[in-house]
Amino acid sequence: MTDRESQRLAQQSMAFVLAGGRGSRLYELTDIRAKPAMYFGGKSRIIDFPLSNAVNSGIRRIGVATQYKAHSLIRHLQRGWSFFRAERNESLDILPASQQMGNDNWYRGTADAVAQNIDIIEGYGPKYIIILAGDHIYKQDYSLMIKHHVDSGADVTVGCIEVPREEASAFGVMHVDDQDNILEFMEKPKDPPAMPGHPDLALASMGIYVFEVAHLAKLLRADADNPDSSNDFGHDIIPDLVKNGKAIAHPFSRSCVRTGLEKDAYWRDVGTVDAFWQANIDLTDFEPELDVYDNEWPIWTNQELTAPAKFIHNEEGRKGHAVSSMVSGGCIISGSTLDRCLLFTGVRTHSYAELEGVVAMPYVDIGRNAHLKNVVIDRGVRIPEGLIVGEDAEADAKRFRRTDNGICLITQKMIDALET
Repeated sequence: MTDRESQRLAQQSMAFVLAGGRGSRLYELTDIRAKPAMYFGGKSRIIDFPLSNAVNSGIRRIGVATQYKAHSLIRHLQRGWSFFRAERNESLDILPASQQMGNDNWYRGTADAVAQNIDIIEGYGPKYIIILAGDHIYKQDYSLMIKHHVDSGADVTVGCIEVPREEASAFGVMHVDDQDNILEFMEKPKDPPAMPGHPDLALASMGIYVFEVAHLAKLLRADADNPDSSNDFGHDIIPDLVKNGKAIAHPFSRSCVRTGLEKDAYWRDVGTVDAFWQANIDLTDFEPELDVYDNEWPIWTNQELTAPAKFIHNEEGRKGHAVSSMVSGGCIISGSTLDRCLLFTGVRTHSYAELEGVVAMPYVDIGRNAHLKNVVIDRGVRIPEGLIVGEDAEADAKRFRRTDNGICLITQKMIDALET
């Protein structure tokens, strides 16, 4: 439970979400939308997780920096996050990259994205700011991290996730002492240093940073004047503070929000087709690692007006039913069988279709007698009658984007190519 001091600090804070990235490893899924705008969990978008964390933590001033293919993201924010009221000292500002005096019209790096909006941030008068990545799935009470920052007297506090040492080479890794002081920051080291007292674990950066606003403004202005800087937090600002200031690590486990069902601290980067498929399918487990049913820490989103899901037909071989699956509002399961599937809003499946391990985004239409296994289907795709995917790896790879782990990504353009 958050204490009063943490709540007070949250009220003095602003969250700044970096949501301009494409997520190129998702391939065609991010051709028309930024990674933070990607669908997740049946009804949400990825960006809903950091935004919900901020609101649930008591932070009511939020800025969202957008850049790549921002229309879908901006539309979602306008429809689902318009409940902030200025008279209650609340705000959510959408901050697209824009032309400014002396600058081109793109954010050059993560630090530059904040620097170009520092006047807006200072205009609200927050004492503290928490910088967030807009493209990860997790639940965290940011007020506890902000309190850790204030209590430690740090120049910056870096959110860190505990990962097995053998996996840490894929991350920026913190070498810390037993007082959480960051002694060294290493980008993708071959031999990652262990956490104090935990020889099998290492601390990897989550891309979450807490600063006092006045100090951050000075750092950003100095960084902007440095011609050798890449204007990035991970490459420039944080390493410099590790050497010349006081940088503190905040392990995610200390502020992760868990219910009784969640045994481990849950954090996922769903930046590949495999990871995206797996994280969605994991939600269908009997006891999923991420509890999205937690009413005490809700994931806020745009609540579309839809009819309840419907299952129809009860003939032999033509029964509309689902096992170990999540089916969203507006779906009609017409004489189809679903096993361990996740269907987003408005999906229609027709008679005799058999689906296993299917992640279908909103308003997909799956034709009769289609047999689909281990696939991700982009929004609005119309699957033709009798299409079979997941039984012939060679044929799948020729028609669709198939990963080394056997997950097939299907888009409408790929379907259209089958008919030409």
